[in-house]
Amino acid sequence: MTCVILDDEPLALDLLADYCAQVPGLELQAQFDDALAGLAYLQDNPVDVVFLDIHMPRLTGVQLAQLLPQPGPRIIFTTAYDQYAVRSYELNAADYLLKPIAFERFVQAVQKVRQQLQAPPAASPAPAVAPAPTEPVAADAMFVKNEHRLQRVAFDDLLYIEGMKEYLMLYTTTGKVLTLQSFRRVEEVLPPDRFARIHKSYLVALSRIEHVERGKVQVAGRLLPIGDTYRESFNALIKAYNQL
Repeated sequence: MTCVILDDEPLALDLLADYCAQVPGLELQAQFDDALAGLAYLQDNPVDVVFLDIHMPRLTGVQLAQLLPQPGPRIIFTTAYDQYAVRSYELNAADYLLKPIAFERFVQAVQKVRQQLQAPPAASPAPAVAPAPTEPVAADAMFVKNEHRLQRVAFDDLLYIEGMKEYLMLYTTTGKVLTLQSFRRVEEVLPPDRFARIHKSYLVALSRIEHVERGKVQVAGRLLPIGDTYRESFNALIKAYNQL
């Protein structure tokens, strides 16, 4: 059974590579600390399973999984955050490993994939029953500190976010909200299939983009720049977003 590891943390890469070497019949083909490099490899080199970190720069693991050719490899998400478990089931992930990952838990996930690959075709859709709890569990908003209160910001209302040194300005359909927060923390909470970082100072709601032109996107009538660091991953997301 062949596999690939994608994780931007060197220690996590080393640990998972060591685990792979200890499991008989599991062959590590490649490992990447850059999501786009891993995506390019997987588009040309089919493997059986991908151990995929969720929080990576430029392209999240969830976004990468959505860009893989179908039928694609089995996905085992590896992350320190448990709030994406429901999203992983929506993508029919084989398993979801929370860091720090114990070797016994790693072996259990590998065995699950091995059983799926060996199962007859009629039995393979069985994991699709898992999305049942999606509706009541999936978050539709976040709470941010605004002055002396916690203010609820619905994901559907959010247009874009602008970084202002240590503050963030959230632009919504009902007004603006200033909060003392980091982009990294907000990105951990926002659904990665609905929002994208396009610049060191801007994050946008994909559904609110009015048009893209000359290295900029327009949201709510305002042109926002696309940074060089985020250009390639953003273009890949737009292509996946039904570009004609």
